Amino acid sequence: MKLLDTLEKYILLLTVFLIPIVFLPIFPNPFDTTKIALLAAGISLALVVKAVKTVIKGSLEISTGNFDIPVVLVALAYLLSAIIKTPNKMDAFFLPGTATLVLGGALLYFLINSSGAKDKKALVFTLFLSSTVSALFSLFAFSGILTKVAVLPSYMKEANFTVLGGILPAIVFFGLTVILGIGLILSEKEVVKKIFAMLASVIILLGLVVSVIAIMPNKSTSFNLPPFQSSWVVAIETLKESPIFGVGAGNYLSAFNRFRPVSYNSGSLWELRFTTASDFPLTALTEAGLLGLAAIVILFFAVGKLIAKNVREMANKKINFAEASYLLILTLTFVSLILLPVNLILMIMVFVLLSLNADVRGSKVNLMTFTPSATGAMSGSRILPVIIAVPVIVAVGVFFFFGGRAIMAEYKFNQGLVALTKNDGKGTYDLIREAISLNPYVDRYHATYAQVNLALARALAQNKDLTDNDKNTITQLIQQAIREGKATVTLNRERSGNWELLARIYQSIMPFAEGADQFAIQTYAQAVTLDPINPNLRLALGGVYYALGRFDDAIQVFQLAVLAKPDLANAHYNLGLALKEKGETDQAIAQMNAVLSLVVKDSQDYQIVKTELDNLEKNKASKTTGEAETLTPPAKAEEPIIKPPIELPGDSTPPSTTP
Repeated sequence: MKLLDTLEKYILLLTVFLIPIVFLPIFPNPFDTTKIALLAAGISLALVVKAVKTVIKGSLEISTGNFDIPVVLVALAYLLSAIIKTPNKMDAFFLPGTATLVLGGALLYFLINSSGAKDKKALVFTLFLSSTVSALFSLFAFSGILTKVAVLPSYMKEANFTVLGGILPAIVFFGLTVILGIGLILSEKEVVKKIFAMLASVIILLGLVVSVIAIMPNKSTSFNLPPFQSSWVVAIETLKESPIFGVGAGNYLSAFNRFRPVSYNSGSLWELRFTTASDFPLTALTEAGLLGLAAIVILFFAVGKLIAKNVREMANKKINFAEASYLLILTLTFVSLILLPVNLILMIMVFVLLSLNADVRGSKVNLMTFTPSATGAMSGSRILPVIIAVPVIVAVGVFFFFGGRAIMAEYKFNQGLVALTKNDGKGTYDLIREAISLNPYVDRYHATYAQVNLALARALAQNKDLTDNDKNTITQLIQQAIREGKATVTLNRERSGNWELLARIYQSIMPFAEGADQFAIQTYAQAVTLDPINPNLRLALGGVYYALGRFDDAIQVFQLAVLAKPDLANAHYNLGLALKEKGETDQAIAQMNAVLSLVVKDSQDYQIVKTELDNLEKNKASKTTGEAETLTPPAKAEEPIIKPPIELPGDSTPPSTTP
């Protein structure tokens, strides 16, 4: 039994130690994928050990703390939101994996609570040590040491590299744990440990300094935060449609695309799309609705109550520096939740610090049932412990099976991307197809596979003398690209990017296949509906109309692009060209003048537009004086690459816009 207790302890310690520092370059997202997988694996193994202990002991050890109810409510809100509202469950439970992160953090909180005071002290030291190692990596990167290691991937050789997955998580983590180090220095009695805490604290402080330097103004590594106003509007508009459960865990991007205000386009970040709000409460309100916000408010209230209680107690007695540091870090962590976008490291810190500050009471529930034997002696039965433990073990086994397939799929997908950078078309094709076979529920895989099929079709179509076999292959590749694009949409109909991908597929095959132009218009229109203030989507839709010679439609769409972002030169330029083709010379001149006021003078774009404007003014003058004109024929759609064009099968039509 002692062996199992030790095993459970070290599983938790190793999980907490490794989450900040572990990353694997074998995944497209080497940081979040690795950390979420590690969190899920560590929690699962700890639960199995606890289940086995329950069977052997015949009793269930229960620890209750003052944060239990708020933590359960937060986890329940995100679980229900993921199950009921998230269109693609992979977004909730895999990447970005918001539901898994919250549920895993909640389970981590309860598992740590079941540990004794001595084990919690070891956990504090483990967290501090993990921060020290993380800071060392940041210092090595900043000093250029990592650039001398040839085998490292290129992103590890950048001066702002951090194992935490980003500058913001690094600043938060180092800032919190350096306070933890100060608490250890003040409370530690042993000289060796005190000296170690001092040295480690200096390392963490230096890591914090170089991270702050990386975000200084005019630095290329400075990060961009979601604007509060836009986050607020997105949350309120989401409530109008889905007040109870929000848009679903891991689905913030869809809400941001649909509901961000048009004023967002006036800022410098207008092309960026955010997957979280400016702070955690607004993110929870958007993703998990009023249910999530209520749970967060209850949690904040419980933390505030604890802080007030401890401040009163500290005023009346000698300060315990270790406990004071835990409380200060917890306070600053929740301040960070209010002021900053949530990230994986910050969320893990929330649950770990809640467990360290919780007032825990332990109890034991005897699950053994005793019946008299033939000799009159009492015989114990372990049926009830087994009934409790077996479902846990089975659930963990199922999780490891499907989770393992998901991780292997992500690995294969990354290999496919690596093959793509090496111009290995066949390798890319086969590896991504294998990833889809392992996990068909990730829209990223289908999107990339569609683009690979399309690229192969276009490459093959460049051959001068196409055989019938070549034409059949091109047809199959195009049909496969359409099927994969449709699969992307089917997995998440609420994501404008998926509709845009399918629209671009249809647009790309217009030279190959009849009817693709109308499908492109239909799917672009749906993408615009789901991302209404995105001027680039309207430019793409207007471009299809323009290519088809439908200039009235093109003008109308380009005008909406200008309204969405009046300072976008490309919107005015496209509108000017469409007006020119329509014969609206005066309006075309006005748009070209608008472009000149927006582009950099003496740039190549400026010269192109100036030439276009000069031609327009000459044409206008020639109409007035009766001089001969040099007419420019209107731009036409690309001539068919394959003659006769491919006839698309019936299943090539776009998916329904509703589930």
